[in-house]
Order: sequence, then C-alpha cells, then structure tokens
Amino acid sequence: MTKDSNLKAESFLAISSQYKLGALVTESSHPDTRNLSDLAKKDIPKAVSVLKELDKNTLSVLHSKVNEICYLKDAIADTFKSGRDVYFCGCGATGRLSLTIETLWRQVYKGKPMENRVFSFMSGGDVALIRSIENFEDYTQYGARQLVEAGFKDGDLLVGITEGGETPIVIGAVEEATKLSKRKPFFLYCNPDDILCQVAERSKKVIQNTGIEKINLTVGPMGITGSTRMQSSTVLLAAAGLALFYYDRKESELEHTTKNLLDYWNSTDISFIAKYIECESAFYQKGDYLLYESDPYLGITIITDTTERSPTFSLYPFENVNENDPKISLCYLYMPSAENSETAWEKLLWRKPRTLEWSDINGIASMKRLLGFDFSAKVLARRKREMKTGSQHIFRIDKIDKGIEFILEKHNHLLNTSFADPICDHLVLKMILNIHSTLIMGRLGRYEGNVMTFVKASNNKLIDRSIRYIDLLLKNDKISATYSEICHALYDVLETMPLDQSVVLTTVEEIKSRIKK
Repeated sequence: MTKDSNLKAESFLAISSQYKLGALVTESSHPDTRNLSDLAKKDIPKAVSVLKELDKNTLSVLHSKVNEICYLKDAIADTFKSGRDVYFCGCGATGRLSLTIETLWRQVYKGKPMENRVFSFMSGGDVALIRSIENFEDYTQYGARQLVEAGFKDGDLLVGITEGGETPIVIGAVEEATKLSKRKPFFLYCNPDDILCQVAERSKKVIQNTGIEKINLTVGPMGITGSTRMQSSTVLLAAAGLALFYYDRKESELEHTTKNLLDYWNSTDISFIAKYIECESAFYQKGDYLLYESDPYLGITIITDTTERSPTFSLYPFENVNENDPKISLCYLYMPSAENSETAWEKLLWRKPRTLEWSDINGIASMKRLLGFDFSAKVLARRKREMKTGSQHIFRIDKIDKGIEFILEKHNHLLNTSFADPICDHLVLKMILNIHSTLIMGRLGRYEGNVMTFVKASNNKLIDRSIRYIDLLLKNDKISATYSEICHALYDVLETMPLDQSVVLTTVEEIKSRIKK
C-alpha cells in the first residue's frame, strides 16, 4: 500500500456513508437476467428476448405515468407561454439523454422561432458526452455553477434528471434553480422515495422540499445490475422528451403515443439484431475494430450507446487526437458528411458545442479537448494509421423514409417505424442498441451473470458499487473481508491496474493473495 492510495481510501471511507447505495432498486439484481452472460455466449436470440421483455415493462411504466408526465408537459407549456426557456440537465447517461432531448428539439424546430427555447447541459459539459470526467458528479456546487453559466434565469424551468435520485451534481443544479427562479424545478428519478430517504440525506432533502416537483419513474432492477444506462435512462428519456414535444397537445394524444410505443415494441420482431451481435463481437474477438457510420439525425443516440460502453465495461474510451491515449477504442463514431471536428460536433448536436473553460479543472472539459474527439470524415484514415494490427469495419445506421436501416458487412435490415415524433424513433433505436452492446459485452466476458464486474470505479458511487461486487465474489468463495479492507485493497489496485481490466476481479485476486501470505 502506498501513502497516496492509503490517503485516498481513508478519504473515501470518511464519506462512504453518503454513497452506500446497495439498497436502491436500481442497484439490485434482476432475477430474469442472472444467467445473461451465459445466454449472450450460447443463445443470443433468447438473450435478446429476455432484455426486450425488460424494456416492455419499462414502456408499461411509462404508459402508467401519463398523468405525471402531463403535469410536466403543462409546466413546460406555461414556461413557453410566459416567454421563458426550458432547461434539461443530468449526469452520465441522464446527461446524455438531456443533450439528446435538446438535439431532437433543434432538429424539429430548425430555423423556427422555438429553436432556441430549449437548452441542456450535462455534468462536465459537452466533453462528457464522449469521455467521463472523473469525480465531477460528486460536487453539488458544480451543478449550481453549470446552471448559472448556462444562462438560467428567473421564470425559466429546470428539469433535473437522475436515474438513482441521488446524484449530487444534479441535486445541486435543482436546488440552485429554486433560488434563481420562482418557477418550481422538476426532479425525475427511478427509485422508491422511502428507500432513497433512508440511504441518502441529499435525496431526502429534495424529496421533502415542497419547492421542487418530483416525478418518480421506478421501473425495477436493470438488465445488468446497476447499469442505469438501460431501463432507467430509457423511461427518463421517454418521459422528459414526450413532455417537451407534446407541450401544446392534449393529454389524450400523449396517452395514445405511449400506448402506440408499447404496442409497437411488443409486436415488433427485433431478433434480427442477433446476427449483428454475433458479427460485431467476432470482429473484436479477432482483434478488429469498428466505425459506427451515422447521419446527423441518428448520431446523438448512436454516440450515446457507443461511448457509454467504456465506463460501463472498462473499455478504452474514444481516443483524443490531441492526447497521448494508450490505445484506440474498439469502436468510434463516423460522420462522413462532416469535413472536420468542429463541423462534426455541430452536425451531431445541431448547435455549437458548449464547454467549461474553468481554470480550476485544468482543461479537462475545454473546447480544445472537445475538438480532439474528431469523428468527422478524417476518422477513417486516422484510425487506419493508428491501428497496429487488425482491420476496420463499418456499421452504418441511417434514418430513411420507411424507418431505420442497419448495414454491417453482408447483413442489411430495415426496421420499419411510422412514428410522427423523432423521440419515438430514438427511443426504439436506443433500446435496440442497448441490447446489442450489452450482449456483445457479455460475449466478450465483460460481466458475470448480470454483475457488472468491469465497472469503472470513477466516482464515489462506483467505488461503493465496486466494493459491494468484490464482497459478493469473496463471499461466493467463502472469504470474509471488511468494507474498509476491501476499500484499501481497491485503491491499491487502482494505482497500477491497466485501464481496460476489471478492478473488481483484480481486487478479488489481490485480497486472496494477501490471505495466502
């Protein structure tokens, strides 16, 4: 144990009571997916079916919450009527869905007066869409600071979105909104109120604050334990997005759309993705790479799924051309219609990117860093130059008149969609890509059963999650260790472990080796 790792472990243990979140529903194990890693390797169609059923439940919850969603819809309508603006914010997956909502809004209202009435920001700014900014979400003051910098003012409406209901930076933004605007902010989340109040004092303060409107969208455990990028972020994207896009429509129309979305998902055969899962995972297994080619209409949802694979499964993230990244990522976004990085970002977001030029965070969320993530037409040649071995393949996903087209090698499939609103197309694509990437990762051994053994311990919540998973695996081997002992071993491992390895499995082996000594 080094002095530095010991200090970090002790610092976390001093505040760990605020981040022991194992009792939350979003952190629990789903009984229907406990053999998911085996299914991913041995029976892809069955694995697809199991995850599709979980999303069916998610859409059922959405449909049952129409009244609450309409309450938000009416608040948005009143905000627009008064001449004020609507803001969405989140962290990680909910930050990406917040950016998605604004992007889709700008697609629909491009060149119209309403185009600049909706804004979004995520923890760490637009850079965090691609590269997680470690520890940023743990500070409530950063949420307040970003809200102010985004231009939020009296009369504006903030919709704060957090899967677990306990994310400090989102809570900080929502609490700051109560000070800046007479209009009550909304807080959307996916855990039962009573459990949240027991495990997190910061959540209790929000839930009991009458100056904040709450919408609880609990959908149960995730397909992969704790992976809220799946079912929780789906229901949150749907609820917040539909409330916005239906701000000027009747409740009956919104209810009709949620029912149509549920019926579509139930009746649509998505088994076609099995061949894409098998094909893409085979590329990675033999050392090849992939580019996801996209048009500007679907890019935001495609990049969300591909970048979320890194923190969820400890993969090398999208490389930055201005930084000395050790390896290139397994996959990358490719927008051939963009001639350079700046153009690619503007096509992706349908606006100029927003960054944080804060001197106290040393450029990690700056414009200079953001433009280093270049997914323009240049990416094809650049990655070919940087690849030491293997080949590069292209998976094209396009929005066409009849629906969404998927093209990978010899595989070509048109998914028919007939939705009037782009939010529904993106929800369907999101669910399909979540299933697709999750099962690829299962085939690559990046989780066991449904336990996220390759979780990236990049913030306090994920440190606690890692400790809990380590404890679970140790107990399976009849080994007992205290929370403190596991924490110290974890921080030791983090000092030297390669980026793409499992901190959970490595720490388990480290503790076992210490016992033998």
